[in-house]
Amino acid sequence: MYAVRRWVVRHSRGFEMIYNAFEPLIARLDPLWRRIGYARAEGPVARVERAVKGFLFDCKMCGQCALSSTGMSCPMNCPKTLRNGPCGGVRANGHCEVKPEMKCVWAEAWAGSQHMKSGTKIHVVQKPVDNRFRDTSSWLRVVRQIAEKRAPQGEQK
Repeated sequence: MYAVRRWVVRHSRGFEMIYNAFEPLIARLDPLWRRIGYARAEGPVARVERAVKGFLFDCKMCGQCALSSTGMSCPMNCPKTLRNGPCGGVRANGHCEVKPEMKCVWAEAWAGSQHMKSGTKIHVVQKPVDNRFRDTSSWLRVVRQIAEKRAPQGEQK
């Protein structure tokens, strides 16, 4: 997994393009998700998301994905689960103080963001992880947020 996730970060621009194509496609499925019921769709969608993102990004399924803001490097892979940048213990060679064999997740995130068109998003401060969303689909959460923005005022989704 580690080798795959490092490869993905090196190719973050391509994965950004894939994500930018995927997001509107899955968002267009909002009527289907509403018809099925978001709660009923959650399990199967989360399993697919876990398989795909687990393989590519070593995703920890926090439910609040920040990959598009962190150079395609999942911040939840940090042993300290730091969401907004590296700790003070990054070694001179860019490796983690807790796991010296591992490159710092945030050193990787910075490198990955430099390849991305929207690489400046790494400067946006992320909200703390809300553990109520652990093991849920961030894809469906994004779809609901997009649908809510599109809905006329007062209309419930």
